[in-house]
Amino acid sequence: MLAATVRITRELDLAEECVQEAYVAALDAWSREEIPANTGAWLVTTARRKALDALRRDRVMKSKLPLLVADVDVEATPVAEAPSSIHDDRLRLIFMCCHPALNASAQVALTLRLVCGVRTPDIAKAFLVSEPTMAARLTRAKKKIALAHIPFRVPRDAEVPSRVDAVLTVIHLLFTAGHTAPHGTDLTRADLQVRAIDLARLLYALMPGEREIGGLLALMLVNHARQAGRTDADGRLVLLQDQDRSTWDRTAIAEGHTLIDAALRSGPPGRFVLQAAIALLHATAPTYDSTDWVQILQLYDTLRRVWPSPVVELNRAVALAMVHGPEAALRVVERLEEEMDGYQYVPAVKGELLRRLDRFEEAAAAYRRALDLTDNEAERAYLNDQLSL
Repeated sequence: MLAATVRITRELDLAEECVQEAYVAALDAWSREEIPANTGAWLVTTARRKALDALRRDRVMKSKLPLLVADVDVEATPVAEAPSSIHDDRLRLIFMCCHPALNASAQVALTLRLVCGVRTPDIAKAFLVSEPTMAARLTRAKKKIALAHIPFRVPRDAEVPSRVDAVLTVIHLLFTAGHTAPHGTDLTRADLQVRAIDLARLLYALMPGEREIGGLLALMLVNHARQAGRTDADGRLVLLQDQDRSTWDRTAIAEGHTLIDAALRSGPPGRFVLQAAIALLHATAPTYDSTDWVQILQLYDTLRRVWPSPVVELNRAVALAMVHGPEAALRVVERLEEEMDGYQYVPAVKGELLRRLDRFEEAAAAYRRALDLTDNEAERAYLNDQLSL
């Protein structure tokens, strides 16, 4: 609805208002009349009509005074768009929101909030900042759009490549929010994962030669392939080493493998291709014990040069523990604690490393800290299990 309405208004705030008004109109109309067969079409049509009405009012107010009393039919029509190869409304809106007038983090955060419906607290966790800080960033971004009169239009084909990296980040974080849900009773949200994969497929069809697009699609396919094995019949979290690998989707893994091979052959790997290669090594190992941890660590070493990130360092620490032991990994995690304060996976990893070192009291304290920071009930149940051991 928002995507369809923005195409008329070219203003994000106005489009949001029209969408909200359409929901209000539906609550009123549907309580008195029969609910339409196609509720989505009814809502989109209503939002678009309200947008046109708002544009007409705005044109009248901006006209000369005689027009306010004259019987004039002021017709509001959408501004003509430049030809674009992006035909999917969801993907169009993501490209619109990833506007170069905003800094990269603001582009991604705003798009996640407005287009993907990710909650502000969950976006804050993804960016390793507090919720008030993220809320302020979102407010500043929207104000900048309004004050600078940034036009919300689909970028011309020549402008698309400069926005691809931000769009990939949005799609990746949307998938991450589904792969392990930041809150709720279920470990995952399959709807967000499928939506992200669909968007990546659309983007890959649009730009099939882009290595990083293929890398992101491969990364998501390979990780989503393990979906059936990540929880047991009661919905409880199952660690990678305990998962039944016969439940994994081998077709999706094979597709991811093909995409990764193509990306690696076409040039130097970027951050998504490298992450996909790491995921593939996990997915193709016959057993957990036979996983090639040395190669995984080497890939993480390359990844942190290509994409320096504390999250990469934390994930690398897990591989480091498997190759060089938990003591070496613990030193890395302890260095990350201050920088990643509030990120629940830091104390969770620390607790596991301390447990392996038989430092059980310290491990319990770390698990309790992780528990305080975790809102997902499946993860909380796992942490409670660790505390009861």
